[in-house]
Amino acid sequence: MRVIVQEDAFDGGAELNAFTAAQSNMGAIVSFTGIVRDVAAGLKQMDIEHYPGMTERALEQIAADAMTRWDLGDVLVIHRYGPLHPDEPIMMVATASKHRKDAFEAADFLMDFLKSRAPFWKKEQTFASNDWVASKQEDEDALKRW
Repeated sequence: MRVIVQEDAFDGGAELNAFTAAQSNMGAIVSFTGIVRDVAAGLKQMDIEHYPGMTERALEQIAADAMTRWDLGDVLVIHRYGPLHPDEPIMMVATASKHRKDAFEAADFLMDFLKSRAPFWKKEQTFASNDWVASKQEDEDALKRW
């Protein structure tokens, strides 16, 4: 299990290749990469803040929960902070399992919990305003599946 919180951009293809190469006797690798969207139609950048130490512990707990709920060989979580621009990768998860169902479900779980429970604060800077991103009810509702 590897959890990385970093400011620098990452190469999702290289990360996935390294993750896959490190697996042994796994029948499924599932990955998801989140990209900064220009949902505000004029987004200059999204600023992501976090508290070092606290954030890593929270992400490690979410990843550990996935490892215990599903039969996984490995988990990778990468999440960026700092200023990010539209079309840049913001985060990535990858799961490895002997069976695809466990890999898919665990990746879905990780995405739902990272979206709603990871301690990151996001501010959208547009040409018209600077607004903190509020939590969404649909994201909270997604947690009820788990």
